[in-house]
Amino acid sequence: MDPGSTLPQGLNARQREAVLYLDGPCLVLAGAGSGKTRVITQKMAYLLRECGYQARHVVALTFTNKAAREMNERVRALVDPRLLRGLTVGTFHSLGLRFLREEYAGAGLKRGFSILDATDAQGIVQELLATTDRARLRAVQQTISLWKNALLDPDGAARVAQGPDEAEAVRVYRSYEATLRAYQSVDFDDLIRLPARMLAADETLRARWQARVQYLLVDEYQDTNACQYQLVRMLCGDRAMFTAVGDDDQAIYAWRGATVENLAQLGRDYPSLRLIKLEQNYRSVQRILEAANRVIGHNPKTFDKTLWSELGAGEPIVVTPMDSDLAEAESIAMRLSAARFERQAQWKDFAVLYRGNHQARVMEQALRTLRIPYTISGGQSFFDKAEIRDVLAWLRLIANEDEDPAFIRAATTPRRGIGQGTLQALGTEAARRGVSLYAVAADVSEAVLPAGRQREAVHQFVRLVDHFQARAARRGGAVPPLPGADVQGDLLAFDPDPPAFDADPVSVAGEGSPAVTGAPSAGLAGAAVGVDGLRGDDAGRVLDDLLAAMNYERHLYDTLDERQAQSRWANVLELLDWLKRKADEDDMTLLELVQHVALVTMLERADDEEPDAVKLSTLHASKGLEYPHVYLIGVEEGLLPHRGGDDEGDVSEAAVAARARRIEEERRLMYVGITRAQRTLRISWCRKRRRGREDTICEPSRFIAEMGLQAEAPRPAGDTDPDRTLDRLKALLKR
Repeated sequence: MDPGSTLPQGLNARQREAVLYLDGPCLVLAGAGSGKTRVITQKMAYLLRECGYQARHVVALTFTNKAAREMNERVRALVDPRLLRGLTVGTFHSLGLRFLREEYAGAGLKRGFSILDATDAQGIVQELLATTDRARLRAVQQTISLWKNALLDPDGAARVAQGPDEAEAVRVYRSYEATLRAYQSVDFDDLIRLPARMLAADETLRARWQARVQYLLVDEYQDTNACQYQLVRMLCGDRAMFTAVGDDDQAIYAWRGATVENLAQLGRDYPSLRLIKLEQNYRSVQRILEAANRVIGHNPKTFDKTLWSELGAGEPIVVTPMDSDLAEAESIAMRLSAARFERQAQWKDFAVLYRGNHQARVMEQALRTLRIPYTISGGQSFFDKAEIRDVLAWLRLIANEDEDPAFIRAATTPRRGIGQGTLQALGTEAARRGVSLYAVAADVSEAVLPAGRQREAVHQFVRLVDHFQARAARRGGAVPPLPGADVQGDLLAFDPDPPAFDADPVSVAGEGSPAVTGAPSAGLAGAAVGVDGLRGDDAGRVLDDLLAAMNYERHLYDTLDERQAQSRWANVLELLDWLKRKADEDDMTLLELVQHVALVTMLERADDEEPDAVKLSTLHASKGLEYPHVYLIGVEEGLLPHRGGDDEGDVSEAAVAARARRIEEERRLMYVGITRAQRTLRISWCRKRRRGREDTICEPSRFIAEMGLQAEAPRPAGDTDPDRTLDRLKALLKR
């Protein structure tokens, strides 16, 4: 029998080759819209159905929740559920978390270690820097993150640091790592760095995990950093049974440590690597692909690749110069309204893409003026909302009493008589003894807090935390009474063992995926959480009791107006409903689930429908998405390509090379924007743009010329009177 005979029909020759190849390491160079997700899921199905692989030995890694969910849904549709038990489909971070849950002792962690989110990590860095300069704070935090992603510890960072700023960053890095150890915590970078380092250093550990991961599939390989590449190599070993799928033309994340060089490095590290190119595009018409090919052709190429399509030539790409960013926004809003009518389309068929978030403001104003519905990427994550962080802080503290950031937030929100003076006294004593705030609070003495009122407030808080820790740890019997109340309930069972790697059902976990709401997330989740205790069976009861003990609803209504309080309380209830549902569906302990919250940015509402609204998005956030009609705005020198870095006037060889690399990445970003369009693409640039309180003269981006396009005839200069909007719209509708 043909080994691929049970595969669904419809794969092209190159896709089929990629699915069936199992003779060694394989790199699938997948152009935009070429069906890479289908290749990965079909290959997983082939491994499980035809090749005798057990699901527990197959791992597929990607970078976002959305991509992991899509892979999971597709493979479930292809494979008998009985063959799927143990299959891992998730992100690098979710796999790293699973590794550390099992290997926590080898990492020098206790079982109840915590994950510090970006906000908590920033708080530590800010304290170590002793600065309120937000720009400096972000720069140091980013530098530390880049060092970690490059597998550099503080000593390694010290060897490569240049200049006084990086020397200061090294000092902060050392203290930051010491603080994490004291908190028994890790940050997001550690979720990958620690497993990679441990696997490289321990041959026995490496052999054990290589026996588990017998086939590895990696999506978006061009977005991996040095740390992730090391993890892949350690998991695959000399057997090198893996398929990496990536596109060097879509490598747009160098600013966060990703290196497109990892694609070329595969060939050097694995000389027998099989290269398969997917060049047929199933998304866009040919004119759009030709423009994309011409632009990206100006970059030096590791691999030659030319996209093509059988979807027809399509409409010409239109390039429109605008008088100003206000005129640009107004014109696009009118064109959108007219195009929807002319094409009998839906609002969600249209997207407006731009280089930076600041460009969205005038576009939003123009859309609101014409009452055009829209959603926008960026904004606040659900898990970054203050009320969500307040509730999760209690769970974090119950899981890991040594986590000082959780202690501070839980002790002060809602207010319970523990103020800054009390915290300062506890902190001073904790620093003197080298212990956590909770350890001091648990037996606080008169010498530390002379005022009896302060001591009693601390004692009450500790008793409350102890009560819920006891409920998390006991297996049966009567529930200990809630301090100061008569509340009773059943005990929560405690599972002393973390979930076994190869006993998990199909799992989907990850970080950082855009979601469509009124203000979707663009960042990582906002919770640092622990691992121990709380079976999902009784999670709802404990959560309800905890909220009652916190008295959080009253706190909201006491501190906010009624409308705000109602909104925030609704978010808290939504969080609780989601935690209960996920704990039940995935048979997870509550605090394992809360730890998982640190890897997601929005509630996973699979049943939510995409709203009928125009999408406003940065180019970075648009990667992986597609729209029938795309407006790419602000395509100007200094904006796209973005003018960045402090070396613009530097003519040294290193500075010139750095600028060339930035332009190459900006060109790839332009390529990503072009290839989001399925049927039509309109590009605009402004002769002047408002920056602060001044108008800046602008020039069209070099990328427009590289596309080989001509601008349409401009409107008369100065024709931007808002009173003419309705007349223009009517005229457009008559065309």
